[in-house]
Amino acid sequence: MKYSELKKLLRKNGCELRHEGKRHEIWYSPKTGKLFTVGRHNSQDVAPGTFKAIMTQAGI
Repeated sequence: MKYSELKKLLRKNGCELRHEGKRHEIWYSPKTGKLFTVGRHNSQDVAPGTFKAIMTQAGI
């Protein structure tokens, strides 16, 4: 899965982009109440471990 597809999935599940840092975007999940980072590498594939960690933090 590409980062751009991951971001669409996050939005679909209620997560929102809070602000952009220098190298990462900071997202918020209302399900978990947590802030988490997502890389800005839109055209690159997300590593399996990174994908799992983001999904866990997002509560998906």
